[in-house]
Amino acid sequence: MTDTAIRVSNLSKCYQIYDTPRDRLKQFFAPRLQRLAGQTPRQYFREFWALKDVSFEIKKGETVGIIGRNGSGKSTLLQIICGTLTPTSGSVETRGRIAALLELGSGFNPEFTGRENVYMNAAVLGLSKEEIDARFDDIAAFADIGQFIEQPVKIYSSGMYVRLAFSVIAHVDADILVVDEALSVGDAVFTQKCMRFIRSFQENGTLIFVSHDTSSVQNLCKSGIWLKNGRIEQVGTAKSVSEAYLQYTLQEIYGDEAKLTSMAPTAVGDEPCAEEPTPDTQVPPAIDYGAVASVRDNIDAAKGWKTGHADIVSVSLTRLSPGPEGVFEGGERVRMTVRANAHEPLQKPILGFLVRDRLGQDLFGENTLPFTNRVPTPIGAGMTFEGVFEFRLPMLPNGQYAVMASVANGDSYDNLQHHWMHDALIINVSSSKIRYGLVGIPFERVDLEVINE
Repeated sequence: MTDTAIRVSNLSKCYQIYDTPRDRLKQFFAPRLQRLAGQTPRQYFREFWALKDVSFEIKKGETVGIIGRNGSGKSTLLQIICGTLTPTSGSVETRGRIAALLELGSGFNPEFTGRENVYMNAAVLGLSKEEIDARFDDIAAFADIGQFIEQPVKIYSSGMYVRLAFSVIAHVDADILVVDEALSVGDAVFTQKCMRFIRSFQENGTLIFVSHDTSSVQNLCKSGIWLKNGRIEQVGTAKSVSEAYLQYTLQEIYGDEAKLTSMAPTAVGDEPCAEEPTPDTQVPPAIDYGAVASVRDNIDAAKGWKTGHADIVSVSLTRLSPGPEGVFEGGERVRMTVRANAHEPLQKPILGFLVRDRLGQDLFGENTLPFTNRVPTPIGAGMTFEGVFEFRLPMLPNGQYAVMASVANGDSYDNLQHHWMHDALIINVSSSKIRYGLVGIPFERVDLEVINE
């Protein structure tokens, strides 16, 4: 295990479910008496297997996301890894100090003050009193809950619980960090602070990140594990596991209304007819960001799912501003076109797209609902239709970007995705000098003025 941080081997956890307290008492006495009487012992409980034969390895320095529905066994798995639960069978081997942020307020005594809980939790994680004394001011400053640290935690809000709990695990020099959904209750400022710490921790430590937010999993994690009904459903890259889980959750929502099937390669339809460029009155940018982007059609290799009611046949990005066709710099006017064929009538068709970076973060996108809410446009079976989106292309940092496209039927609150393509277009950006943020904008003026001489 020299390069392995966590090894889980054939792990199972079974809970005994009793219908009444009387059955629990019977289970304690009756089987013993039945064996003494030469009878086959009777079982007075039902078995619930929270985990069943789970095995995987996590290398040192790796970040792994664990996803799954409530009740899939995620929390049970984490508690066994952290040593707060004993497995029914199987084993867990770990190397290094583990710090965990699991259920809200886990490990806190509600009658103790925040200060007392810091000392208790840090001691459980292996720190001496002298080490805690040396770090307490940093822990209190990171939590930033003021004088509440001297009050019993039973009066804390959920956000204050998380602030204090995360502050402790951020200062114990852990080798393995386990973070459950608890961060979702924090405010935006503290969540940003936690994410900065996690990014720093990833440089040397091993991270297990549990979330229902697949975008966060793709953003933070290299690998993913999907738990379903206590078993491993899929292991792979964070992107592939997140995409499969998204399809599964949508299928659960749709039920018998539609059957989502994984996509086979599709034929690309005819390209839209070129139109005359619209005159562009763009002001030249004050800064040369130097970005050059090219677009590659990836529709044949795009993954996703479909119901068979409608298919996307082409997705294209064309230039409207004057300039070389097929080359983009950012800031120019462009047209994104998503074309689809309907195989069944669509009363409320929706076409849309999202541009995502390599970490799966949604950068920008739109759909046709703003138009169809004003002008209802039902589509009949056998008809071809397209969504047209004209906008100024943001300037993007160097890297590869994927365009997700979809065709649906419904509205903002109740819709059914009939065809979902994860990587319909690939945008490659090179030579970019974008310095700040995920996208750039063409600043028209950047000056420094002296007001008082």
